[in-house]
Amino acid sequence: MKKVILALAVASLSMPVMARDYNLASPDGNLKATVADNLEYTVTYNGKTAFTGAAGITVGNKTLSSVKSPKTTSVDQTIQSPFYRSTTIDDKYNQLTLKADKDWSIVFRAYNDGIAYHWVYSGKKPVNVVDEKIEYTFAGDYPATVPYVTKEGDFENQFFNSFENTYTECPISQLDPKRLAFLPLVVEPAADIKVLFSESDLSNYPGLFLNRAKGLTFTGVLPRVPKKTSVGGSGNIQRVVDEREDYIAALSGPASLPWRIAAVTPDDKGLASTQLTYLLAPESRIDDISWIKPGKVAWEWWNESNIIGVDFEAGINQDTYKYFIDFASKNGIEYIILDGGWYEDNLFDVRPTLDLPALVKYGKDRGVDIILWAGYVPFERDLEEIYRHYSQMGIKGFKVDFFDRNDQQMAAFIDHISALAAKYNMVLDLHGYHIPAGINRKWPNVLNTEGVYGLENLKWVNDRDQVRYDATAAFVRQAGGPMDYTQGAMVNAAKGKFYACEGQPMSQGTRCHQLGLYPIFDSPLNMLCDTPSNYIREQDCTDFIAAIPTVWDETIILDGDMGEYIITARRKGDDWYIGGITNWTPRDITVDLSFLPTGNYVADWYIDGRNAHRNGNDYKHITEPVKGNKTIHMAPGGGFAAKITKK
Repeated sequence: MKKVILALAVASLSMPVMARDYNLASPDGNLKATVADNLEYTVTYNGKTAFTGAAGITVGNKTLSSVKSPKTTSVDQTIQSPFYRSTTIDDKYNQLTLKADKDWSIVFRAYNDGIAYHWVYSGKKPVNVVDEKIEYTFAGDYPATVPYVTKEGDFENQFFNSFENTYTECPISQLDPKRLAFLPLVVEPAADIKVLFSESDLSNYPGLFLNRAKGLTFTGVLPRVPKKTSVGGSGNIQRVVDEREDYIAALSGPASLPWRIAAVTPDDKGLASTQLTYLLAPESRIDDISWIKPGKVAWEWWNESNIIGVDFEAGINQDTYKYFIDFASKNGIEYIILDGGWYEDNLFDVRPTLDLPALVKYGKDRGVDIILWAGYVPFERDLEEIYRHYSQMGIKGFKVDFFDRNDQQMAAFIDHISALAAKYNMVLDLHGYHIPAGINRKWPNVLNTEGVYGLENLKWVNDRDQVRYDATAAFVRQAGGPMDYTQGAMVNAAKGKFYACEGQPMSQGTRCHQLGLYPIFDSPLNMLCDTPSNYIREQDCTDFIAAIPTVWDETIILDGDMGEYIITARRKGDDWYIGGITNWTPRDITVDLSFLPTGNYVADWYIDGRNAHRNGNDYKHITEPVKGNKTIHMAPGGGFAAKITKK
């Protein structure tokens, strides 16, 4: 009898274990993911394979790469989305949860415009995440649009970067295997399939880089936890990592790790429309958001306070900032900013040429609030005392700069400063920082972030194609959330006429390209980059910029082709604003106005002038009743803007 039992046992051990697939479909059924129990998965769109992926996680000394016990749910709701591109967003998805062990699960979600997944830890003991496996593989050598980090060298060197670069556009196989790409990035597997990779919810976890080191596969790379840092970098206001731990994150208890997002759409308009980063972010941690005030900012750094026709020396002094306040007040602009240079060694060491309490009062009497710039290390050094001191003074927020890292330590710090800012009713604008990855939903007082190759670069760089970047970032970078691009230049260079000029900077492209960027880019805290002297000289354009909202009730992407052109319409109340831009290719486009509700409307159009191809400052302002669709010519590097008002 024992021999029989033994034989049966051996036979059962030799039987093959059948692999199992788990299926998940979007609510409309067009997008599907098939997940194998070894966590390899395939994503299809309308029956065509978009890409295949692989997931896994190493925790301590064990690797989790097989799953079981599927659980499915569906959600159909509407969420509030204050200070963003619409007041509400439809949140509709199907979800598949799979167990990896008693403490770890992986959750997949299928939206109509994307597939996302993340790991969830339910254990109570502290654990170290040694690594996370993230792979995206394509069946062909498809076109890719990728932002590399600006630094070269080994990955450790590349981890320290400002997350700003133009896009490399080439087939996947031609991407540099020695370079890290930051998010978002795009691959086009077919004419009717676009895939954008991004992430959301970086609470206490590092941000993701992608690397094309083998074949047609993108592999995830995550910086390990800093073990030792020192003050260094630009102006000794950054923290440089000197030594790292052998793990990417330390978890003290239950945690949700970041969502790995693949937006999948049939056209470029879908990429520009996706809101998955916001939908997958944590809900707001601030109960009362009534004190948070978005708006526009008169900004002195880009234009170097280059004001004329005054009887004082412009610079970092009381008279200059009072002049900026007067300009902001006259034009209904909510804020001014004191950028780099207002303090000396620390944030309490104000330059003797400034009297901040008096400046705050001067602004308050004129309806203008003040935001202060701060370097990372001086800000970190006296953090809560800085918030306490300046909030009591009446300062409304900080633009914090030169983080230049996205490891776990930095992610935790960003959470910390956002929470403290909320405690003291202060807003934040984060620079030298990666894509917001949903932080604007979790902390609505974080009104804007950089992580964009913005207009500031044109102060120094001659050889970049900024207008093509603009027509690309609206589809790619903007999928990651709001961006502090800082448009609004009033000196505009036609093709071949641009040169970098730090003291008196200009833009590439036309005046209407700059105006068109205001409705196109998400910027709840939006800088006016040029000097008040130029805006006063160009009051007609200034009136348009000053009136345009920075947060919206509704946004519609009317038309677009990534890297070529885009047309965006946004609504605030009964008013609509439309922006359009093109790359260096001139084009005639017809603006489809069928989205307008029934009624009579009048439109103010700002369009490229007849000679804008020679002189980028040339534009026409036309006021006319809306009688149907509008055909517009955009010059090379051109654009247009419009305000449409219901009678």
